[in-house]
Amino acid sequence: MSNVMNQLLEPIVNSPDFPSHVMELQRLLAEERQRRERFYEEMTEDGTQEFINGQVVVHSPVRSAHSVAVGNLYSAIRQHVRQHRLGRVYAENCLVVFPRNDYEPDVMFYGPEKSRLINPDTIKFPVPDLVIEVTSPSTEQNDRGIKLRDYEQAGIREYWLVDPQTCTLEQFVLEGARFPAKVARRGAGHLESRTVPGLTLLIPDIFLADDQL
Repeated sequence: MSNVMNQLLEPIVNSPDFPSHVMELQRLLAEERQRRERFYEEMTEDGTQEFINGQVVVHSPVRSAHSVAVGNLYSAIRQHVRQHRLGRVYAENCLVVFPRNDYEPDVMFYGPEKSRLINPDTIKFPVPDLVIEVTSPSTEQNDRGIKLRDYEQAGIREYWLVDPQTCTLEQFVLEGARFPAKVARRGAGHLESRTVPGLTLLIPDIFLADDQL
């Protein structure tokens, strides 16, 4: 257990009310699990739906710039992965299950080992090797907050944050068990993946619509 966690729990553990605190937490956790099961039962293929910290989050329709970036990333990575038989690539509406939360990343890559865990009937996807989130004003807080922490703790090897408003990209690469505290935003040059062998992308091309290529 980390020092930070010890510091948070110590006042509770040392309190005379510790047993009642534990009971209350168990009650809250049970309620959250029930809501999560309802989420699985009621989720549909329409739109993006995620389960974050006990709440169902339904995302609004995306802007054109968001759709362009997702499409370009998916097409480029999928073409490279298929050509070299490196695994599988998925985009949007694929529910990835984490210990507490469920997300639908914009683009994700699975290497050969994890690809074997996926079959034609898979609805709940395993944790990917590479995750890409294309941010928007309504999602950026989660993309940089709870999702980044979940992706880090789950051992996702690489995480890209792509901003279609500023046409920039941030590349987080797992170092040991942690993502670096800060990475540079880049809007020019080539990006080389540390997870997808041989994959190199020209960053400005990510944001170009078909008639601009």
